[in-house]
Amino acid sequence: MALVSYDPWGTLTKLHDEVNRAFQNRIGGLEQGDNSSVATSNWTPAVDIEEQAVRFVITADVPGVDPEDIEITMEQGILTIKGERAEERNVEQNGFRRVERVSGSFYRRFSLPDSANAEGITAQGKNGVLEIVIPKGEKAKARRISVNS
Repeated sequence: MALVSYDPWGTLTKLHDEVNRAFQNRIGGLEQGDNSSVATSNWTPAVDIEEQAVRFVITADVPGVDPEDIEITMEQGILTIKGERAEERNVEQNGFRRVERVSGSFYRRFSLPDSANAEGITAQGKNGVLEIVIPKGEKAKARRISVNS
């Protein structure tokens, strides 16, 4: 029979980390490692990243964002997605108003591997989903270098 280490604070520590992460995403939105006091986004779209044989595919949920309001740039191996979702003004009736959808700007950055072909990147937005396709380029072939004496 195997002995299992018991950590009575493990679950509490995980909960604490999740709450901190939730508040950082909701309130600050600061880039990891960024010590500045400037918030980079009001909300963070969820993304899926998939590596396929000949390409990478990034799918982002951006409901309520017009594809024309999304800016995608690629510089020095970093893919940046920026955009903004306009705030909808709801009429308050009978003293009641509830708004759960976050509005404002968003900002996401992804480091891409050297095999990504920056020249062939395409993007398409449809039904609140942004799909970015990054083709893979030729891999640099390893070669042996002889040492002259």
